Amino acid sequence: MTTQHAPITPPLARPRPFVWAALLGTLLLVCALELSLGSVLIPLKSVLAVLSGHQDVPEGWRQIILLFRLPRTATAMLAGAALGIAGLKMQTLFRNPLADPFVLGISSGASLGVALVVLAAGGFGWSLLLERSGLAGDAALILAATLGAVAVLGLVLGVARHVESNLTLLIVGLMFGYITGSVVSILMQFAVEHQMQNYITWTFGSFGGVTWRQMGVFAATVACGLTLSWILAKPLNALLLGEGYARSMGVNVRAARFWIILGASLLAGSVTAFCGPIGFLGIAVPHVCRLLLKTSDHHALVPAVMLLGATLAMLADLLAQAPGTQIALPLNAVTSLIGAPVVVGVILRRRHVMEAGA
Repeated sequence: MTTQHAPITPPLARPRPFVWAALLGTLLLVCALELSLGSVLIPLKSVLAVLSGHQDVPEGWRQIILLFRLPRTATAMLAGAALGIAGLKMQTLFRNPLADPFVLGISSGASLGVALVVLAAGGFGWSLLLERSGLAGDAALILAATLGAVAVLGLVLGVARHVESNLTLLIVGLMFGYITGSVVSILMQFAVEHQMQNYITWTFGSFGGVTWRQMGVFAATVACGLTLSWILAKPLNALLLGEGYARSMGVNVRAARFWIILGASLLAGSVTAFCGPIGFLGIAVPHVCRLLLKTSDHHALVPAVMLLGATLAMLADLLAQAPGTQIALPLNAVTSLIGAPVVVGVILRRRHVMEAGA
């Protein structure tokens, strides 16, 4: 575990009612736009009428909202909150501002787990059984993705004990990502054609593939991971100043690390299983929240990351749909455009701080 101190403020949150009001208001605004805009423009008044149960709305609009846009919006909110919290945990655990599920290879491990279930099932003729297994099939995907994420994160955590450089750790995570990608490429040779095409499409990322039947499993899994994150807020605060400080505060570091890893893997794994490997949200959202709240207190950061993560995920999905057209952009391309500038800003800011300290 690296001993290099991250540039953090003392974990003490100050009340910022304007920031909280802005986060909540922006979330509601983007949610309304997500339900209203798309290839078919539906007036916001009609959206509210459908949600409130009024019948004086065209049936086509009602079907679009209830069967397509509402589950898509709920999926984006859950996925954005989950990825943001997973990134926050990784940055605190590794004390590395550039850590997140995607960069450290956790999403790649989850992708490998899904590929083992989907592609291998197709190769051995079990794909029809998987598709018809309903909730059991959804649970199998989540379990496979979580186990894959846990396996890669466990390897990264083991390497972190023996390296001092944050850059080295990030490179190791990327290498694990390349390794899992190679394994997936090999599995593709044994998959049937339609399963291969479905997997390739899945890697682009999408919030539109979760049905109401699947929503129960997905929402319950994310809710468990988010609840665990709130419970771990105090140990996470202690870990900000290092494992030695956390032990002096009475924190069982080994147990805390286990639950942090499990929670982050559960969140990243469930999102990857249902939405594909979504990049950059996990690394960008925690940094923006720290700047807005001027604190590293996880009691404030956890709810803020949930709100902002949900908002940015919906905004990315809205941009990917290119409202008013029949064009659909890859979701990962949009999240990269949103998150990459934040990563560059973090790197430049850290360099400026280091030069000022020298």
